[in-house]
Amino acid sequence: MKANCVFCKIIDRQLPAKVEFEDEHVIVFHCKDPSAPVHLLAVPKKHIPTLMKLEEADLPVMSHIHKIAQMMYRQLKLEGMSMNVNCEEKGGQDVFHVHYHIKGWT
Repeated sequence: MKANCVFCKIIDRQLPAKVEFEDEHVIVFHCKDPSAPVHLLAVPKKHIPTLMKLEEADLPVMSHIHKIAQMMYRQLKLEGMSMNVNCEEKGGQDVFHVHYHIKGWT
């Protein structure tokens, strides 16, 4: 955990979030500022600042996030979905802990 990371604080329950899914590797919660009818953030529990800091050992967790996105799609009965990851400040990343935006429409 990184002490000043908002997502690490959510993972450690130091900050509240509406959690949709959680297991030992990933937490998925609702975005506090949604830009779609359903807007979730899928966050690995390991603190990884950006996609550019991913290591080979992190790739199974990233794949796992995609499986979770499929599960959320079915569970929330979405009719359309997009997923994106912003990388670095100029790429729109504002929290420096890798996270996927899962946006869905019903």
